[in-house]
Amino acid sequence: MDGPGPLGCPAVLASVLMYSRPGCGLCDEAREIILAERARTGFDFEEVDISGLDALELEYGIRIPVVLVDGQELSEVRLDPTVFARAVRP
Repeated sequence: MDGPGPLGCPAVLASVLMYSRPGCGLCDEAREIILAERARTGFDFEEVDISGLDALELEYGIRIPVVLVDGQELSEVRLDPTVFARAVRP
């Protein structure tokens, strides 16, 4: 997946982080969008369960799922598939 980019430079994969918790239906929807786009585009993906992590619960608790792309917050609560695809495609 890591083929050459412009001018023969290696392509840089986006890094996606999603804060979630078990039993969150919106998190399940966001994960499906992320994994479907990952199958097409390819990027690093990490999901963090905020349950029991006080600092993360305070920051993200009522806003989950929160999705970051390359360290920048892209969405909270609902993930738009079109906006997400634009954010992770080279």
